[in-house]
Amino acid sequence: MDHHNTHSVSVAGVIIDDQGRALLTQRRDNGHWEAPGGILERNEDIITGLVREVREETGLDIDPVTLTGVYKNMTRNIVALVFRCKVIGGQLTETDEARSFRWVTPDDVRSLASEAFAIRVLDAMHHDQPPAIRHHDGTNLL
Repeated sequence: MDHHNTHSVSVAGVIIDDQGRALLTQRRDNGHWEAPGGILERNEDIITGLVREVREETGLDIDPVTLTGVYKNMTRNIVALVFRCKVIGGQLTETDEARSFRWVTPDDVRSLASEAFAIRVLDAMHHDQPPAIRHHDGTNLL
């Protein structure tokens, strides 16, 4: 197998509250605001990985409601599957990966996150559209 042509797969959960706001986490490693998530482990199914990643970063237990988008970072060869989720348990807690949290409106998302990560959250906040398929360079949409 040519490892130069391989991809990693990540998952992210856009948690929506009863007021229609989305939860953003501020990453400890780079300070960026994003939806919680991360890379799937090799032998892990998609939903198990999503639930694990969100719990690790937020302390929350979630129920994935629907797939809202597929995004490819063309620079780093990462394919991200993003899901709209609802909280079913747990308690929002700072972790080794997330230093802060905010419940945000679409305008907040646009001002806090880079275009490539804001669009994931904005796509998930729209309940009336099919899953988006988008490409980016890690910062900007292509």
